[in-house]
Amino acid sequence: MRAQVKVKIRKMSISDISEVLRIEESSFPAPWSYWLFFQELISPQRYYIVAEKDEKIIGYAGINWVIDEAHITTIAVVKKERRKGIASLLLKKLIEKAKELNLKFLTLEVRESNIAAQLLYLKHNFRVEGRRMGYYSSPREDALIMTLYL
Repeated sequence: MRAQVKVKIRKMSISDISEVLRIEESSFPAPWSYWLFFQELISPQRYYIVAEKDEKIIGYAGINWVIDEAHITTIAVVKKERRKGIASLLLKKLIEKAKELNLKFLTLEVRESNIAAQLLYLKHNFRVEGRRMGYYSSPREDALIMTLYL
């Protein structure tokens, strides 16, 4: 496997938010706030995880679900640790959790220009099922809707 680094995946806690925000702010043009992460972590039907290396958070991901469908809300890895299989590890954990919850499928939106992310999801058997026109701002861009049937 590509990820030869020692990475620990664990459930995200409220005390992790500050570290997660540093990755969030360097990864997305419209980053989530502390308050939004806090609300997600205390809400039922949400599951957020972090990837740690040398006791530092280097990535995170999360899902929410309703009835039998889940939505991947976010996934990010610190820039210097990308292309080492960490996002793949996080994604596998989210898929495992969805299966454990007996959910039927996972969906997500991804920027049309984010080929690296699309390739990651395709590698894990997601497929493009639709498009949301003008979904993203900063810059304005369409989102591809990708789905994995479990």
